[in-house]
Amino acid sequence: MVYALIYLFLEVMITTAISSSIGGLLTFLEIILSATIGIFLLKGFKDSLASNIQGLTQGQLSQADFIKNNMAKAVGAMLLIVPGFFTDILGLLLQFGILTFMLTKLFSFKPPMQTNGFKVDPNINSTNNQYYTQSQFTHKTKGNTDEEDIIDVEIIEPNDSTKS
Repeated sequence: MVYALIYLFLEVMITTAISSSIGGLLTFLEIILSATIGIFLLKGFKDSLASNIQGLTQGQLSQADFIKNNMAKAVGAMLLIVPGFFTDILGLLLQFGILTFMLTKLFSFKPPMQTNGFKVDPNINSTNNQYYTQSQFTHKTKGNTDEEDIIDVEIIEPNDSTKS
């Protein structure tokens, strides 16, 4: 709620400042032009997305870069469609990657989360579709002060409902 109010305040202040200096007709033309450019960029987004998917599958592009590039271009195109000078400025910065670069320096992508205590065995037996999971627990017995590592292994065999 607070962010929405900050956005609205900035949008109104920037739009009134710029439109009062350039006039109503040029403000109207800028709104039409930026919306047209935004729609054009959004329609052309599918070609960019297809090339980025190809780069991702070939290993030329990391998942984080794929998400950053595609989300920035899509959100930037949508912001250009929305009327207002502040949204147009943000949309252009996202299209050219300037704002994306600054945001990724500020907020870095985290590596994929691992489950707590569970490790998935990379040696999945694909011949009979058995998946092995492994977890480690520390166990103390009453009479013994030594810690023992207990490895719990579970073999999950797919039934008819899970086969694809």
